[in-house]
Amino acid sequence: MKFSVATLLVSSAVSMTSAFVPASTRTSPFALKGGMSEDVGLPCEDDCAIEKYPNLPESIHPGVLSGQAMMDLLEHAKQNGYAIPAVNCVSSSGINACLEAARANDAPIIIQFSSGGSQFYGGKGLDNSGYRAAIAGAVSGAFHVRTMAEQYGVPVILHTDHCSKQLLPWVDGLIAASERYFVSHGEPLFSSHMIDLSEEPLEENLEICKDYLKRMDKIGLLLEMELGITGGEEDGVDNSDRPIEDLYSKPEEIYQTYEELSKVSNKFTVAAAFGNVHGVYKPGNVKLEPEILNNAQEYITEKLGDKAPADKKPVMFVFHGGSGSDVSDIQKSLGYGVIKMNIDTDTQWSYWEGIKNFEAKYHDYLQGQIGNPEGEDKPNKKYYDPRECMRAAEVNTVKRLETAFADLKCQNILGLGQAEEAKNVLGPRRGGLPV
Repeated sequence: MKFSVATLLVSSAVSMTSAFVPASTRTSPFALKGGMSEDVGLPCEDDCAIEKYPNLPESIHPGVLSGQAMMDLLEHAKQNGYAIPAVNCVSSSGINACLEAARANDAPIIIQFSSGGSQFYGGKGLDNSGYRAAIAGAVSGAFHVRTMAEQYGVPVILHTDHCSKQLLPWVDGLIAASERYFVSHGEPLFSSHMIDLSEEPLEENLEICKDYLKRMDKIGLLLEMELGITGGEEDGVDNSDRPIEDLYSKPEEIYQTYEELSKVSNKFTVAAAFGNVHGVYKPGNVKLEPEILNNAQEYITEKLGDKAPADKKPVMFVFHGGSGSDVSDIQKSLGYGVIKMNIDTDTQWSYWEGIKNFEAKYHDYLQGQIGNPEGEDKPNKKYYDPRECMRAAEVNTVKRLETAFADLKCQNILGLGQAEEAKNVLGPRRGGLPV
């Protein structure tokens, strides 16, 4: 795979300049703790300032994780049988709901952007030629996550979702942004990126992924790669008519992937196909086979022999198409090395449902700027203020994410206990509506 001259120059700058980044900054996960809070003039207090989570390895800290701290968190998930919810976000409001939910469940979270979500974050009025809007939107979202994650006191993995071959320039721009950020901060802007070349021949998939992993590993980025096909439709990609055999990965393919990527780095995860489908379908239409993951772990463990890890789960798996899945299938997969499950369809619905229910509750107050059941001259500003319906959407999404955290056995992971109720949160004109 060939990179642009500009990208190569950035990569060279990373190798040369990283030598001048203080060694403690480059190697210690605590060197950057609270860094964004200091940058914005809000030194860490309370959960943000915690030196160590009671239940987690010392490297894991509030804010965005990368490098060894991120790997320590993923390994902790694998060893303790839980997976981290990975939520696709398209706005700062959605991001804030994820952070609120993570703290409410005393748990880490993965916040991720698709290319379409990134473009929306940048604004649909901005031209996306050369993926400029998608790159700018994802970078903007990354800085929002970095700023707020520390304040909420939770560890976050900042990820980008499905990047097909035609979308590689989008991820190229984001990796370049991380390389520039690394020069001044000693860590990448993002935590990880997904390269989805599942529609390409396996050999090409692995060759390109290895090239990206070599580049990403230098600054502590993790690569998520996909094998097989996730069925259904999401973000403009429709796989609903793909042959059924494409929905199930073979142990030999997973081993080949593990073997090839391990030659480069251990910073990778595999989104293997075991019947996963994007979207929600009627019961019986989705046939998940989590045993495929277990069979692959056993196959690879046998191949590795004495070099196999003690837990006999060499691969960190990712569960795509998790919305609408049966809880028993979800929890079975956790024992087979799944450390991340993507959630998009269900949180899209929860956000909309919050707005829908808000409109139904205050319908008669939302039909005009003036006039409601209390009187024809009564103003309705506090009802149609967008903060009100958006907050209702956030509250409903936090509630739905609580179910996701429970399904993934990802509650009470940090050891912080119940979050204190937020103070001074009055709404529009000092009197927000109950939602």
